[in-house]
Amino acid sequence: MSVMQTPDGRIDIRQLSIVLGQGREAFEAVQGLDCQIEPGQFVCILGPSGCGKSTLLGALAGHLSAKTGSLKVDGNEVAGPSPQRGMVFQHHTLFPWRTVRDNVAFGLKMRGVGKAERHRAADEILKLVGLEDFSERWPDQLSGGMQQRVEIARVLVNRPRLLLMDEPFGALDALTRLNMQELLLDIWTRIRTTVVFVTHDIDEALFLADRLLVMSARPGRIIEDLRLDFPRPRTHELVTSPAFARLKRHCLDLLRHDNERPLPRLNPLGLPPENPLPRFAL
Repeated sequence: MSVMQTPDGRIDIRQLSIVLGQGREAFEAVQGLDCQIEPGQFVCILGPSGCGKSTLLGALAGHLSAKTGSLKVDGNEVAGPSPQRGMVFQHHTLFPWRTVRDNVAFGLKMRGVGKAERHRAADEILKLVGLEDFSERWPDQLSGGMQQRVEIARVLVNRPRLLLMDEPFGALDALTRLNMQELLLDIWTRIRTTVVFVTHDIDEALFLADRLLVMSARPGRIIEDLRLDFPRPRTHELVTSPAFARLKRHCLDLLRHDNERPLPRLNPLGLPPENPLPRFAL
């Protein structure tokens, strides 16, 4: 009898707490995180500044260790960095002295892949992100959006199980940001790797995600787990829909939540359970 293999990219987080700093400077960044992320899901993490969103992403990447609890990918404890868990930051980390193709192929070069093979892989990924005609350009010859496409390609060339993204479009202008969101969804539709995307932008989170994890102020805890069933493929007309607006208001209430009050909840229709008037109405 054959055994069905589980697709790669499953995340299991159990009572995870992370402390940053040492001695008197130490503080608990995240506390008691507990969730599972299924292979191929697109998950956004939303929360106020300083709540530990990037800390959680750093732990998934293997750069930070847990104080208590466990963090597993495909059943294995995360014990350090791996090309199977690729990270994309807000600002690109491209080498200015390497061409676009050589930037994308650099990780493969470090793993001993031959020149012809790594260039072939880089060209394939550059086509996926729409930059096949720019492979011989230098990074400073590209726009900000194109640089981020190269950064994404450099991670994807390793065929990672997880694509970890820390506000990757935060430094872009509004129009470029919208275009990059649509490009990312198109890429994800084709490769279906698990994506964990950190953002402080509610519209961005609701537009991109299958699932939205909302974190509290520090120490960060997961206070809401929203499953988003907006149909795909998505266009930015979605953000003007009544359902989108209701969820955005709910997320705003969560981000403004005072720990001394009960958490705001959605009723089955997706409507706020109370306070029909605007939040600050007199």
